Amino acid sequence: MLKIVGVRFKDAGKIYYFSPGDLNISEDEGVIVENAQGIEFGRAVIEPRLVDEEDVVLPLKNVVRIATAEDYKAVETNDESCDEAFSLCTEKIKEHNIDMNLVDVDFTFDRNKIIFYFTAEGRVDFRELVKDLAAVFRTRIELRQIGVRDEAKLLGGIGPCGRMLCCSTFLGDFEPVSIKMAKDQNLSLNPTKISGLCGRLMCCLKYENDEYEAAKREMPDVGTVITTPEGTEAKVTGINLLQRLLQVRMPEEETVLEYALDEIRPFNSFLAKS
Repeated sequence: MLKIVGVRFKDAGKIYYFSPGDLNISEDEGVIVENAQGIEFGRAVIEPRLVDEEDVVLPLKNVVRIATAEDYKAVETNDESCDEAFSLCTEKIKEHNIDMNLVDVDFTFDRNKIIFYFTAEGRVDFRELVKDLAAVFRTRIELRQIGVRDEAKLLGGIGPCGRMLCCSTFLGDFEPVSIKMAKDQNLSLNPTKISGLCGRLMCCLKYENDEYEAAKREMPDVGTVITTPEGTEAKVTGINLLQRLLQVRMPEEETVLEYALDEIRPFNSFLAKS
C-alpha cells in the first residue's frame, strides 16, 4: 500500500497522485508540487490515503510544500499575466496571418514556461510566432494544439440540457463515446440532437450505457420466438430495455401483447445471453 494525495491543476482537470510525505494536507488545500512541466500549484482534491500499489503510476513525486500566502499571490500574478499574454499572442497570430485559434494560456508556477493552447484545422507552422513570443517574454514557449473537446472543456458553456458542460465542471477525463450508445438508448440519430457544443457526441451518452448493456444481455432480440406464460409461442416485436418489457405478437394474429421480462423468463431459460 502507498500513501497518496490527489491533486488537480485545473478545475475539472485530471487528478494526479503525489506522495504527501509527512505533510498534513486537507481537501481543497493548495499545494506546490513538481511535475513534468516544472514547479506547479495545484489543489488537493483527494486527502492523503492508502491505495494499492498497482493503482499508482510509479515513481510517485513528493508534494514540495503546502501553499503559503506568497504562493497564492504568485498564482494571482500569473493569472493576470495570462490575460496579457493572451492578448499579445492574438495580435502576433494576426501579424503572421496564421490560421489558428488561440484558446487559453498557462504560466507554470515558477514562470519557467508559458503554454499557449490553440485549435487549428491541420498542421501549423508557428516557428516565427514562437520566436516573437520568446523575445517578448524571455522564457520557454510551448504552443500546444488541442482538439475541439479540450477546447470546450477549457472555455466552458451551457449544454442542451441547460446545465454547465460536464467536461468543464466535473469530468476529469474524456471517455470514448460511440454512435452505438445512442442506438442502444433508442435516441434520435440526428447529429444536432446527440452532439454537444464541441460538435462531438455528447459525453452523457456514456452515463447510462452500462445499464442499457446489462439490460440487453437479459432481454431477447427482436424476432426471437418465446413461450408466453399461457404456454403459447409468440414472436418478440419490440423491447423496452429500461422497464424490462417485451412486446410480442401471436402467430397469425394482429394483437400485440406486452409482458414483463420476469413473467416469461421462467419459461425461457435461453434468454440469458453470454
